[in-house]
Amino acid sequence: MTEYFAGVKTIKYEGPDSKNPLAFKHYNPKKKVLGKTMAEHLRFAVCYWHSMKGGGGDPFGVATRIMPWNEGSDEMEIAENTMRANFEFIEKLGVDYWCFHDRDISPEGKTLSESNARLDRIVKLARKLQSDKGIKLLWGTANLFSNPRYMSGASTNPDPHVFAYACAQVKKAMEATKELKGEGYVFWGGREGYDTLLNTDMGRELDHLAQFLHLAVDYKKTIRFGGQFYIEPKPKEPTTHQYDSDAAACHAFLQKYKLDKHLKLNIEANHATLAGHTFQHELQYAADNGILGSIDANRGDLLLGWDTDQFPTNLYDTTLAMYVLLKSGGFTTGGLNFDAKVRRQSIDPVDLFHAHIGGMDAFARGLNSAAKLVSSKAIDKHVKKRYAGWDKDLGKQIESGKMTLAKLEQIVLAKGEPKPQSGRQELLENILNDYI
Repeated sequence: MTEYFAGVKTIKYEGPDSKNPLAFKHYNPKKKVLGKTMAEHLRFAVCYWHSMKGGGGDPFGVATRIMPWNEGSDEMEIAENTMRANFEFIEKLGVDYWCFHDRDISPEGKTLSESNARLDRIVKLARKLQSDKGIKLLWGTANLFSNPRYMSGASTNPDPHVFAYACAQVKKAMEATKELKGEGYVFWGGREGYDTLLNTDMGRELDHLAQFLHLAVDYKKTIRFGGQFYIEPKPKEPTTHQYDSDAAACHAFLQKYKLDKHLKLNIEANHATLAGHTFQHELQYAADNGILGSIDANRGDLLLGWDTDQFPTNLYDTTLAMYVLLKSGGFTTGGLNFDAKVRRQSIDPVDLFHAHIGGMDAFARGLNSAAKLVSSKAIDKHVKKRYAGWDKDLGKQIESGKMTLAKLEQIVLAKGEPKPQSGRQELLENILNDYI
């Protein structure tokens, strides 16, 4: 059996003083934080498409990173070798989960039947490797954006034949996910949007997107798949505007079409910033509305306007993300999937380990800082004080719905001008720095 990461042993926790680049300095999977281990809190997953299939290509150049498992002329032999490399990597990294798109684990055939048969072959191998190595599938999904048939969208395509093809592909991807005992299934509308409204019937396309999701919900029941469904918001790229543009837009869509009981959100950090939000904002919105399901852990480059999918190393982002997650009760489904890719110049297999170790340590540090913030209530007490008026008579009466505009006018006429209070932003930022 070929060893693709020769010379790399299982990554261990060695502590913050370690000088070993292939060791965790902060992620200790067995360490208890607020009653759960770090592994239970963070639920890390390796994404197949970037880690195993990403070659470093970009709009200005071809792939630079040719991995040994991707070499050869037989597509299916390459697919099997890549799957074996994937599980070798995950096992050595010490992660419990992985995620996939159907077309990155199995190359598309000339017909749907051939594609399905190929997927069956790879799923059989993946199931054996999962069993042998004790690794689980966090979620699966279908690639409904790469093939030219989806150039105008999948479920939102103006051609019903393309809609039907997308449904058939999702049906098979859901079956594969169930076969691998996946804990969830993600819908990412890579091209579910438009480039110009001049050739787009937006209302009809949104209706079709909802119908597509309802069909998936129905089939989920048919095959008795118990995993959680997710939508992953993203505002743009490759389309000018995508219908799943941010958490709030997805929530409104789910509510309108009575899908909110069936789907939660898979929030990605880089997609949040592309939407003009912070990662924390998107997580907080989803948590406040009971639709936070899973997280794609990465970051963007604020100097670039596209989805760079870099590994997360910003401790402010990881701390605030874990702060929201802990305060909302932690993961009840989903986990932290590294939807991130090594840089174009990082061309050696070992670079995958450096990238994941850095991301895992960053989230471990974020978890530690966030746990201390939650326990101390250092932020909470200031927020509580700022909103204290809502816990007194006037605030309680307004929130209970007992007030009218006329009654509120009389109160203002009697009491006069409200007294301003400081938001203490600088103080709170200093407190956050102290805990980081």
